Amino acid sequence: MSDMSDAPNLDTASAVDAGFGRNMRLLADIPVRMSVEVGSTQLRLAEIMNLAEGSVVQLDRQADELLDIMVNGTLVARGEVVTVNGRYGVRVVEIASTEARLAGIERRA
Repeated sequence: MSDMSDAPNLDTASAVDAGFGRNMRLLADIPVRMSVEVGSTQLRLAEIMNLAEGSVVQLDRQADELLDIMVNGTLVARGEVVTVNGRYGVRVVEIASTEARLAGIERRA
């Protein structure tokens, strides 16, 4: 984890004006949910019911692997955790391939 307190803020308005055409600007104000997935695991209900304070659940990801950045449940990128003014953030390290992004959309349909 690194401190990004002096990192520039992403100015979405200028990015939209500079990079999108008029039709794409119509979509720019639609809210989406971005989340970061550290890892996952599969447990039986009995195992979940046995969890207590201090229990540790091992996830399927190594500590040095990049985290999945999801938008509305679809993988769009991978990144690493940073701190920004004392809060968690994520630095995008790689953008997911078109095939990976489309597979997430098709899976939900």
